Amino acid sequence: MKIFCLTLMLLSCLSLTGKETVMQKSDSLGLVPSNKSSALFYDSLAIKASRHKVTRWLYGTMICSAGDSGVSKDLQSYEYYKGYRNSTIASVSIRSLKVFGPTFDDTARTTQIWIEKAANTLHSSSNLYVIQKNLWFKEGQSLDPDLMMDNERLLRSLPYLKDVRIIITPRTLSPNLVDVLVLTQDVFSFGITGGIGSINKGEVGVYDKNILGVGHEIGTTIVGHADMKPHIGFETYYSVNNIMGRFINFSAGYANTYLREGFFVSLDRDFLRPQSVYAGGLSVFRSFRSDRIGLSDRVISETLLNYLYLDGWYGRRLKLGVNPNDSRFQMTLAGRVRYSHFYERPLPDANSKQYFANSTLYLGGLSFSHRSYVRDYLVYSYGITEDIPKGYLYELVFGLDHNEFKDRGYGHVFLSSGNLFKNSPFYLYTSLGVGSYFTRSYLEQGIIDLKVDFISRLFNICNVKSRQFIKLNYTFGINRFDIENLRLLNNYGIRGFGSEIGIGKQRLSLNIENVMFQKRSILNFQSAFFSFIDLGLVGPSNQSIFTQKYYAGVGVGLRIRNENLVFKTIQLRLAFYPNHPSDVSPFGFVLDGVSKTRFYTFQPRGPEPLRFE
Repeated sequence: MKIFCLTLMLLSCLSLTGKETVMQKSDSLGLVPSNKSSALFYDSLAIKASRHKVTRWLYGTMICSAGDSGVSKDLQSYEYYKGYRNSTIASVSIRSLKVFGPTFDDTARTTQIWIEKAANTLHSSSNLYVIQKNLWFKEGQSLDPDLMMDNERLLRSLPYLKDVRIIITPRTLSPNLVDVLVLTQDVFSFGITGGIGSINKGEVGVYDKNILGVGHEIGTTIVGHADMKPHIGFETYYSVNNIMGRFINFSAGYANTYLREGFFVSLDRDFLRPQSVYAGGLSVFRSFRSDRIGLSDRVISETLLNYLYLDGWYGRRLKLGVNPNDSRFQMTLAGRVRYSHFYERPLPDANSKQYFANSTLYLGGLSFSHRSYVRDYLVYSYGITEDIPKGYLYELVFGLDHNEFKDRGYGHVFLSSGNLFKNSPFYLYTSLGVGSYFTRSYLEQGIIDLKVDFISRLFNICNVKSRQFIKLNYTFGINRFDIENLRLLNNYGIRGFGSEIGIGKQRLSLNIENVMFQKRSILNFQSAFFSFIDLGLVGPSNQSIFTQKYYAGVGVGLRIRNENLVFKTIQLRLAFYPNHPSDVSPFGFVLDGVSKTRFYTFQPRGPEPLRFE
């Protein structure tokens, strides 16, 4: 009977483990716990559960202890800020911690490792003005919980900050007055990148995400090839985040390598929070020599392209009385004009269709969004706070493509939602996009795209904290051009799979990955073992996808990351490809650097065609 009761206690507290506890550990800042009863509850439960094998196993499996992992779970939730709603902000102070040594739990902690001491000396800490211009609140204002949550997330998204806490302290004699401390910690902003593609080509580069602590970013890469000219080339870029405190970002770059030659300039401002009134962007891209339109385009031309590309969009928030009491709801109206002109390009395909066409595309979009954020850790990062979006984005887009071959209309519907299950310990994202260009008689370059992403709760495997990731994607092309094909490449199917045989106009892929975050670290380098199974089907659009030949990848790997550094995650991966095509080896071994995976977003955006990739 006791075992049964303890088991019920464990099961009933599962909903609590999915919630964020508002607690601040005592440290050099003099913070005190704000939820002792919750900690005592778990301590008592752990003692009782340890008396029996069954409940001890249930506790170890279901309850994730911050103390076990060495990772703080003291993540400020909306309820934390809500407790100070309408208080008057008496003062705002900013404190920046050194990169190595201190933590948010112990701000007085110092490092004894000489290389970390040297890095702290070499690092230029973020200028306090740089942090201040990214704040949406100031002294004398009434405290808005929504604004505080959004502002903390914005600061955490800056490329030169590792993590952020906004700490509120009420004054003893005047409880309605509060002091706000913005506690930040930089990353070591200088990094090196590079790689060797084969014996005759390679590249090496350096970059700085926070030049002299002013928030500017610069990078240069030297690219070499023994057989193709120029044998030694370079790429460089410069960017400025939040110009003059207007939240307008600027970036520019130039490249002249054996792969491409051209330059770009861009300005953009996003709908950073539901209360944002306007957003927009303007970009110019001039390519003198390239095999594709932009670095992210999957369509490759055998003939080098010479083209001019102009793109501009503008959007406004609409206030039409829809959900007036919901501060997280946003309705926006936006328009875009995109101009493309080619000076050199390949000939049209066998059906006289030209993917690289001179055109002016006019688009208008109406979107409905609702977004908030769940705070967690050990998802895509290694112990720092992560903001997982929650909400939905519904988008309706129509437009006209004024094309040199023929004018045609365009339209699509995009629906997405995530984490709508109340108090769920897992994360689920789904999206459906259906769109096409069209004339009076037929559809052209259409697409149906369905995505489902699942991230499990944090659970224990042999006392190691783990998560499971599952991704399902189905893409179907409608009357796509001959040059447009889907492949089973990396994020779009099977990781490490480079076959040119497995292509088509529709694709179905399933990716299952289990990640085990290791407790121990060396010089703050955290590691995670992972295993994966990737399955994919690809083929023509006029046949059932289930009649196509399947491909698969099965493997294991190791990821290593130091959250104090801007370097990419180091990944070592070994894979086996059963039923592999003739142009792919049955085994694959990769050692490379990978960028951190980004979460899906429900942020309104400028209207643009759905991507077939």
